[in-house]
Amino acid sequence: MKPIKHFKRAESRIPLKFTVWLYFVIFTVAVFALIWVFQIFFFEKFYERMRIHSAAKSMESIAEVYSSCDKEKHYDNAMKITSDDEIKEKLYNIVYETGDSEDLCVEILDKYGREVMKKHVMGECIIHDKGGSVLWLLNGIDEADDGIIKLKMKHPRSGSDMLVYGCKLGSMSEPDGYLLINATIVPVEATVMIIKRQLMTITVILIILAFIISLYLAKRISAPIDRITKSAEILAKGDFNTKFDGRGYLEAKKLADTLTYAEKELSKVDTMQRDLIANVSHDLRTPLTMLKAYAEMIRDLSGDNPVKRNEHLEIIISETDRLALLVNDMLDLSKLESGKQKLNPTEFGISAKLSEIMDRFKGLSEKNGYQIHFTPDEERTVYCDSIKIEQVIYNLINNAINYTGKDKQVFVRQINTDSGVIVEVEDTGDGIEEDKIKLIFDKYYRSENHKREVVGTGLGLSIVKAVLKMHNYDYGVRSTLGKGSTFWFKISDVKK
Repeated sequence: MKPIKHFKRAESRIPLKFTVWLYFVIFTVAVFALIWVFQIFFFEKFYERMRIHSAAKSMESIAEVYSSCDKEKHYDNAMKITSDDEIKEKLYNIVYETGDSEDLCVEILDKYGREVMKKHVMGECIIHDKGGSVLWLLNGIDEADDGIIKLKMKHPRSGSDMLVYGCKLGSMSEPDGYLLINATIVPVEATVMIIKRQLMTITVILIILAFIISLYLAKRISAPIDRITKSAEILAKGDFNTKFDGRGYLEAKKLADTLTYAEKELSKVDTMQRDLIANVSHDLRTPLTMLKAYAEMIRDLSGDNPVKRNEHLEIIISETDRLALLVNDMLDLSKLESGKQKLNPTEFGISAKLSEIMDRFKGLSEKNGYQIHFTPDEERTVYCDSIKIEQVIYNLINNAINYTGKDKQVFVRQINTDSGVIVEVEDTGDGIEEDKIKLIFDKYYRSENHKREVVGTGLGLSIVKAVLKMHNYDYGVRSTLGKGSTFWFKISDVKK
């Protein structure tokens, strides 16, 4: 069995301006093709159909007027067409109006074939031909099943194409009279030639104009995209001061604005990545330097001194733990942001959990002189991931310890509300500037007031943000320069 080959769809290499120009030209050619087809090749047929429809409609209109008058008078007189003045007046009006407006010859005859009324608009016609008779037309009407004839014929002398329509007036069995209509089908060859010449001239002019206008439009439409593409190529090389000019039309403006926003975000990320590398390098270099230094001291000085050797080994172990903690935090943050870690919610008492965490910080408080004050509220049962929420609280307290003031005071509060439980962690440090608050949770950002952590790795707030976003919990920070900061989050999944 032969292996199946996979073909990639060919990428379009046709420029936008050429595509726009081509579509415009195709549209123009299609429009003129339609005009030529319908105006030249179908003109005669259309004209003939129009004359046939006009003659038939006129005959029906005159017959309807007579029929309406006949129903109103209820005459039995077979000569009512000639004897009733009102019928004659109405017929006269419709006959003359129709003859003039539709360019038709009209004749009304009584039941004996005598002329009652006529409208003659053409020089020569069949129904008013002085040398002929219309009795054969009346006989044709009488012989027709529906009392109507529709004939297309040539005039015996002029040879012009004629339409002759006729019908009975009144009863089909005993008609009061007859109606004859004659329409001419004028030869349109000369008209078609004139139209052809006009269309040819107009077509040439408009095709030239279409070519020029399409080139202008294509260039105008593609110009903003060309400018944006050139700017994007500069941005791709790492220049984050590129200007995107989207003037021209709305879509290009939106694209330029989007790329400008992306440029700012990329610039911000690039700066933060550089800061991260610098900060992580600093955090790794210090313990690595100490590890190497104390390892050399054990080798050269304290190898035979158990007390000194154990002291140096404790420092090595402590710094190794710090390195492991930093690596673990980076791995945890990566898993949280990639979505690989899932929530495992359980029910637990938030007050008991906070008290348990406070007990674990007693050793640090006693050793380094920090005072962590906890203000509980009534016990509330919450439903969330206990381990991850515990991680959030740990990181907030660690952050407060790292940034609190010289008094080394940290305040932890539980505040119950109708919609959930708010946990606050407050320090007494220098505070955060208002324009920096929105950056404080970013994993690449580090406060200017940063000092080397007593506990933690510097990635704590990034982990806090990732965990709380997974739970869809509200969080934030309030800060006053010189007075400290208060970090908070709200657990909304509370069992009532």
